[in-house]
Amino acid sequence: MLFSEVIGNEATKERIAGAVQQNRLSHAQLFLAPEGAGGLPMAMAFAQYVVCVNRQGNESCGQCDQCRKAAQYIHPDIHYSYPVIPRHSGDKPLSTHYIAEWREFLTQFPYGNTYDWLQFINAENRQGNITAAECLDIIRKLNLKSFESNYKILIMWRPEYLGNEGNRLLKMIEEPPANTLFILVAENQEQVLNTILSRTQLVKIGQPSREDIAQALVSRLHIEKSKAMQLATLSAGNYREALRQAQQAESDWMQELRDWLNYIVRKQSRELLQWIERIASSKVGRENQKQFLKYFINILEHALRAQFIPPEELRLPPEEQDFALRLQKLADPLQISDMIGELEAACYHIERNANGKILFHALSIRLQYIFARKEALVL
Repeated sequence: MLFSEVIGNEATKERIAGAVQQNRLSHAQLFLAPEGAGGLPMAMAFAQYVVCVNRQGNESCGQCDQCRKAAQYIHPDIHYSYPVIPRHSGDKPLSTHYIAEWREFLTQFPYGNTYDWLQFINAENRQGNITAAECLDIIRKLNLKSFESNYKILIMWRPEYLGNEGNRLLKMIEEPPANTLFILVAENQEQVLNTILSRTQLVKIGQPSREDIAQALVSRLHIEKSKAMQLATLSAGNYREALRQAQQAESDWMQELRDWLNYIVRKQSRELLQWIERIASSKVGRENQKQFLKYFINILEHALRAQFIPPEELRLPPEEQDFALRLQKLADPLQISDMIGELEAACYHIERNANGKILFHALSIRLQYIFARKEALVL
């Protein structure tokens, strides 16, 4: 992957490319990036830049044999480690057992998150892990001589999934073989083992700007510019979310949201129960339930901003903007903040396989109590 294919973060690209050029390359780096910011694409572009034999300033050439292999994720000196599940009961799963799926996933969803990956390998509700057996395999591979490049590189995606067995890697991270490079790609610094964190150089990757995301949507998906700007605004710096919104009719979420809140504020119990049955069904799925709640959170955040800025500065699609302004009248800032907290908690419980019917029923009751603090308006 080329640096030019990574959205935004131009200063970070220049800084890490400059470290290679000036031979100031830290042997263990932690790329810290929020979801959808491009931590994994940045790591892959960086690895390709390191192995490239004909660099063009701050960019790899993309043409040499090293670049072509890196771009296809088949370079023999670039190794990958990521959360996996056992294929069969009693297995000790390794990343290499899923290398074919991994290459296909990177090709299709380079900005995907862990949930996307685990669903891609049909994990269903099982939790992925980077196991002790994986750590031993990493040590074995990195103790081998490099095949084609001067460097041996390990890209570990989501080191948060390392348990205490990750301490097996400490000695190698602290005293690696010559020309060995560790690139760890994390979303949550607090969930990374402190013993590993203290041995890495932190590289923070910020969320792409609204303009960068909009430009990517225009050039890659050929979306009309004004629509791309709307999607970029709603995604709040998360390119994965922008892609999801581009592939899904937002009006569907809007109608679902409008129905739900009307049933709540009008106290239409029968209709509300029917709505909960539908949204909690397996046909909708956990990921769509979570994305629906995130969509609502985004609207609420804009409603909160509408308390303090002119409506034209919200930069929302007309339907979403009108809805946010109605919510502004329906709830005060404290009520909106409380609703956001309830929705974020619900997202957390969905990720942990909470029963959908119970969750949405309880959430509806909590929202009803919040709305009851102020006279309800019809949405």
